[in-house]
Amino acid sequence: MYSCLMETLTHAPVLARFGYAVSDPTRARILLALAAEPAFPSDLADALGVSRQSMSNHLACLRGCGLVVAVPAGRRTQYELADARLGHAVRDLIGVVLAVDPNCCAPDGTCVA
Repeated sequence: MYSCLMETLTHAPVLARFGYAVSDPTRARILLALAAEPAFPSDLADALGVSRQSMSNHLACLRGCGLVVAVPAGRRTQYELADARLGHAVRDLIGVVLAVDPNCCAPDGTCVA
């Protein structure tokens, strides 16, 4: 029988996983959408204007990072945040205003140095 071992992370590794997850704009938008309410992958794909295959890949990444969970809903699967506190964190983060050095970081957040 196949068994998937899950690792429990705290502190810095949690921040690193979260940072990796939100480093992609589509994954960040998925987390924002799921902070508002659980959703089906096809609905998320339509709402965000991405292909269903792309949505599937992003959701797999977010599941692997431990940020979302898949919940069976009849013959479909709905996604929601793994912990309600993630919704609060995402909403708090979008309210943060950063002062950045344009010589260091490009508008998309990549380092240009």
